[in-house]
Amino acid sequence: MATQPEQAAQRAAIRPVKESVEDELIARPGVVAVDIAEKETDGRKTGELSIVVFVEEKKPKGKLGKGALIPAEIDGVKTDVQELEIELQPAFKQVDETELLVDPANYPTLAGGISIGPRRSVFLSPPDVPAPGNYVFVGTLGAMVRDRATGATMALTNFHVACVNNTWSVGDRMVQPSLVDGGAPTGEFGSLTRAVLSDNVDGAVITVDTSEPWTATVTGIGDVVGSTAATVGMAVQKRGRTTEHTFGTVASTDFTVTVDYGSDVGSRTLRHQIRIDTDTARNPRFSNTGDSGSVILDGSRNVVGLLFAGATNGSMTFANPIQAALDELAVDLLVPTALVTRPISSCLNTRISICLRTRPEVSCPTIRTRIAALCPTLLTRSPICDAVTRPTLCDVTRPALCEIEVTRFGCPLPTRACGGEWERPPVEWSIGGRRSAYGASTDDIESAADEAFWTGYRAALEEVETLDSATDGSGHPGGA
Repeated sequence: MATQPEQAAQRAAIRPVKESVEDELIARPGVVAVDIAEKETDGRKTGELSIVVFVEEKKPKGKLGKGALIPAEIDGVKTDVQELEIELQPAFKQVDETELLVDPANYPTLAGGISIGPRRSVFLSPPDVPAPGNYVFVGTLGAMVRDRATGATMALTNFHVACVNNTWSVGDRMVQPSLVDGGAPTGEFGSLTRAVLSDNVDGAVITVDTSEPWTATVTGIGDVVGSTAATVGMAVQKRGRTTEHTFGTVASTDFTVTVDYGSDVGSRTLRHQIRIDTDTARNPRFSNTGDSGSVILDGSRNVVGLLFAGATNGSMTFANPIQAALDELAVDLLVPTALVTRPISSCLNTRISICLRTRPEVSCPTIRTRIAALCPTLLTRSPICDAVTRPTLCDVTRPALCEIEVTRFGCPLPTRACGGEWERPPVEWSIGGRRSAYGASTDDIESAADEAFWTGYRAALEEVETLDSATDGSGHPGGA
């Protein structure tokens, strides 16, 4: 069995051959997808990578029409033919039709992994649906994102969830939960703003009403940390409206698939897609109808893909690469805001920035301290004390450092978003008995405190240099 680096090298060698013939292969009758995958013999994987042609139904060679036969080898690369039936994964029902609900909950705070759908119904006819009529749709809110141009907060999902077909319009209202799940007009949370159905992405974004609370998390999984590219062998997870929290493994990032979006849109071919195998030891299937729009995350909660389709038997799921989706929709993932405490200047001339994911709510009594308390190691040089030869070294202190007293009367301490500007909360400070509101007329107070601190700091460093010159470098007194 080849190692992962060896398989990566084999994939890289096969990829240009596959991409050069995939259009011709996928145009053949019955072919639904082309990928780089292990060749199978009698249903068992051989460990040998090949160009795999997925068909709806495997037929004996004698029953194949002209031009339907897949060659055994293409430019020195072996091929394989495997069966696969693919479906888009929204769920829908005819208006007033009853349906078993999976997670129809009304969530007071918007988050990834929950039921959403259009407020409007869509008139459909066979063969797209069993009977003509008005239908309502449900999918999943994938993650919260931010518009790159306006900074507006948006919800990410699929084109075929939010738009359904080409009858959509900018401004179409969305509800949570969906109408399929018992939602009502009072559940409106935002307006459809942009959508794309391209060679790489089946996506849409919904501008969230300013009155709607939201959180940059995926329900049942946790905070979205960021995004990263999917890699073969990566363990992944997702939370969708139907199958909820499930697990799988990235099998390919070279999947090319043709999907029927209905008579109004037609068949569309998406390339460079992520193919995910279900982790059957943990769940019977990774996704099902109603899970469209879910985001796929790795074990560290980085988003890698946007789920849009799957195999009808649950063996595989397919997703857009997340960066392609974000770029084509001109949005960025939202993550929980990270705050930074104000840098602390240490006596070793080191500036430490501490990023906190959250700021706990705490009671803040009046606190009085001295600036020099930041540097306790400079106030006493006891580590080099030698009571026999140089007892006076034990008494070296810098009381001048403690002459500026700072009193904090409120909460919170000055903070800033990591890498951003300082926040100036309404906190009052007192220096030497003078009291003023932080953020109002405090520039002179802060300036005075900083000047006093650094004056004492420089004096302390000079003292350290003097003490160091009096030692032999080992911490013991030097000299003849």
